[in-house]
Amino acid sequence: MIIWKILCRFSKITDREKKTLARTETVNATAVRVLKLYENDILRMAYSYLHNMEDAEDIVQETVIRYWQKAPQNMDMAKEKAWLLTVAANLSKNKIRYKKIRKTDELLDTLIQEEREDLSFVWEAVKALPVKYREVIHLFYYEGYATRDIAKILNRNESSVRSELRRGREQLKKILKEAYDFE
Repeated sequence: MIIWKILCRFSKITDREKKTLARTETVNATAVRVLKLYENDILRMAYSYLHNMEDAEDIVQETVIRYWQKAPQNMDMAKEKAWLLTVAANLSKNKIRYKKIRKTDELLDTLIQEEREDLSFVWEAVKALPVKYREVIHLFYYEGYATRDIAKILNRNESSVRSELRRGREQLKKILKEAYDFE
């Protein structure tokens, strides 16, 4: 509120700008209050799911943003804390799912075990695949899309995308086995 009062006194600003400044001050005050009261609780909740402090800190920030965007008005403190912890838990679960989707598969684990530094030969092998397999493999592994999203992008059924992904992997394993003697 201090910034708003100073700006109103010393500058000519419109009513719209005054409302925006007042809203910004309110949002900042709410963020400070929520962080003061619940930051440690939210951080502990997120860390208990993620076991990674950087990710847990990101969840704290995202939780406060969600609070600004969607929190019901006039909650008592017990409900407010429960709401924040529920949001933090859900965001943490989403982060786990996101990381799990982008996890390596058997093929990449095999390559890592052999300690090959340059994996460009894998993408060269992918280029040798038919287009329908190449595009789903590229979208899944390189871009990190889920099969549901790939189906929307390519206008195909999700089950077709999963089948093409499986067949593409099988062909890729054959190509790598022949060209690079992989098992």
